[in-house]
Amino acid sequence: MSKFARSVILASLISATAQANTPVPTPNAAPMVVPAAPEISAKAHILIDYYSGQVLAEANADERLPPASLTKMMTSYIIGHELLEGNIKNTDMVTISKNAWSKNYTDSSKMFIEVGKQVSVDDLNKGIIIQSGNDACVAMAEFLAGSTDSFASLMNAWSAKLGMKDTQFKNPHGLDEEGHYSTARDMARLGQALIHDQPEEYKIYAQKSFVFNGITQHNRNRLLWDQSLQVDGIKTGHVSQVGYNLVSSATNNEGMRLIAVVLGASSEGSRAAESKKLLTYGFRFFQSLTPYKAGTELVTQKIWMGDKPEVKLGVDKDVSVLVTRGQGNNLKADFQLESELKAPLAKGQRVGTVFLKQGDKEIKQVPLVALEEVQEGGLMSRLWDYLVLLVTSWFK
Repeated sequence: MSKFARSVILASLISATAQANTPVPTPNAAPMVVPAAPEISAKAHILIDYYSGQVLAEANADERLPPASLTKMMTSYIIGHELLEGNIKNTDMVTISKNAWSKNYTDSSKMFIEVGKQVSVDDLNKGIIIQSGNDACVAMAEFLAGSTDSFASLMNAWSAKLGMKDTQFKNPHGLDEEGHYSTARDMARLGQALIHDQPEEYKIYAQKSFVFNGITQHNRNRLLWDQSLQVDGIKTGHVSQVGYNLVSSATNNEGMRLIAVVLGASSEGSRAAESKKLLTYGFRFFQSLTPYKAGTELVTQKIWMGDKPEVKLGVDKDVSVLVTRGQGNNLKADFQLESELKAPLAKGQRVGTVFLKQGDKEIKQVPLVALEEVQEGGLMSRLWDYLVLLVTSWFK
C-alpha cells in the first residue's frame, strides 16, 4: 500500500465546523487532569459518546448476560421502525390473545390488558416502554409477526443489521429463557440506534408515567427524576440470576450526549447510582466536537489518467470526536491513501483513511473520500501519465 501521510491541525477548523452549541477551546487551554473512570459495582458496564461511539469507560462489556427487560428496547425499535415506514399506525387496534393476557404474567411487570379486548398500538407501545409490560410485548409481537417466535427471529435479524455481535433474543419481553442474552456493548449500540433511527419512538422513554385501564404506573428509570442530570431515557430491567440493569442516556447544555449501560447491579437504587457515576464522569471530563462537517475538503491530491490533474478529498459525513475537556486545539489528523489515485473516480468513492488524534493518541478513524467525480482524460494525456508512472516505478 502506498502511504501518503500528512499532519493536519484541526484547531483552526473547529470554530468553522464545530456544532453551533459546542464551545470552542481557548488557544492556551491548560491540560486537564483526567482521573481513571469510576469503579462500578455491577457485573458489567460501558459508557459511550452517542455521536462518535467512543468508549469512555468499560468493564466486562462483552460478557454475555441476560438483558431482562432491556430486551424491550429492541421490541420498541422494531415498533418505531414499522411506524416510521407507515406499515402500522398508532391508531391501529390490536386484539389481545390468550397468549398476551396479563394473567399469564403473574409476578412480573405488565400493563394489565385483557383477553379479547382491543388496544391501540399507541397504548401498547407506551405500555412496553413506560410500564415495561410483558403482556404488551406479546400482543405487539403477534400483531407484527404473527407469533412471538417469528418476532424473535425478526429481532435477531435487526440485531445482526445493527452490529450487535453478541446478542440473541428468544422472546420480545426478556423473561428468562435459555439462549437469551446480550452484552453491555451491544445494549449501548442498540440505545445509540434507537435514539438515532427512531427519534419519535425515543421521546416516549422520557415519560414518567402512563395510565391504562384506570391504573397509573411509573417509569422505573429513577434518573428521569434526577435534577442534576438531563436524562431522557432509556430502559430498566431485572432478572434474579444477574440483578438489576439500566441503559440510560443524558445530554448537557453543550449538545453532548452519553449512553451508559450497567448490568447486574445489586438493587434498583444501585443501578441508578452506578449509572449516575458514569454519566457524571463523562460530562465532567470530556467534550464532544465536530471538527469536520460532511463535505469538508481536507486535501487536494494528484490524480493520474484523469480529465483534471488534481482531486479534492475529504469526508462525506459529519465527523464527531470526544476529547479531554478543553483540549480541542490538540486535535490533529493524518491521512493515508489506499493507492495511487487513478481515474475514473466516482464522487464519494473511498480512497483512504483519516486518522484523528489527540496529541499522539489515535482516537478515531474515518473514511477519506473523493468529493468530486474525475473521468478519464484524453488518449494522449493518459499515455503521458502511463509513461510517467512507468518510469517512476523503476526508481522505487
